Amino acid sequence: MPKILYCHCQYAQVVPKDVKETVLRKLCESGVAFDAVADLCEMAARRDPALAQLSASGEVKIAACFPRAVKGLFHQCGADLAADKTEVLNMRTLRAEEVVARLAAEDLRVNIPMKGGTIAE
Repeated sequence: MPKILYCHCQYAQVVPKDVKETVLRKLCESGVAFDAVADLCEMAARRDPALAQLSASGEVKIAACFPRAVKGLFHQCGADLAADKTEVLNMRTLRAEEVVARLAAEDLRVNIPMKGGTIAE
């Protein structure tokens, strides 16, 4: 099962409040292990070593915003995500139910932009 990271987008506040609150509540109710962070953007700006640990941990699902933005944040702090092991769930464009369903799914739908081409968001 992939690791799960939830970003609350505390500072930029670009994710609809109801979506992120529903996703967080459903994650808590599910009993599944996950990491929650206040803001990935802020962590990347601080070059938080937790991002490098996560990127090196194998398969990961990240509930945050646009896949290309998340990829850029990890790259900015030298913790590139593996394109073949990462699924980013865009809480800016998906409904909370869609995000929760993908987080709960055992499969991984990789979707971050790859070198030499992109995978659709």
